[in-house]
Amino acid sequence: MDDDQWYSDEAATFGDRLTAAREGAELSQDDLARRLGVKTATLRSWEEDLKEPRANRLATMSGMLGVSLRWLLTGEGVGVAAPTDSTGVPPEAADLVRELRDLRLSMARDTETLERIERRLRSVLGQSE
Repeated sequence: MDDDQWYSDEAATFGDRLTAAREGAELSQDDLARRLGVKTATLRSWEEDLKEPRANRLATMSGMLGVSLRWLLTGEGVGVAAPTDSTGVPPEAADLVRELRDLRLSMARDTETLERIERRLRSVLGQSE
């Protein structure tokens, strides 16, 4: 895979790029969360693509991590270098990792849909959350 395509939307998620940028800046999740003023669990959910940060946090993160906002969102622009592939990972493993990432994203979307439907149902039934 070309270096400039490694973190593209087709190859990586926002969480992948955030993790790579944080690691490139040599920050732990605790360190970055503290600097951003969020809980470590919140940062972890961003890196795992379970939730998305607000726009003001995105701008702050890009500055702290030395990457462009555009790169964090799409993989295009100023970001971190692609990791070197010295492990000789077989293509089948890369395909499996890609499938796992797609499944994780699908599950996150389904969870959000489920939460939205539950809120609407509670509203219809007159229950508070």
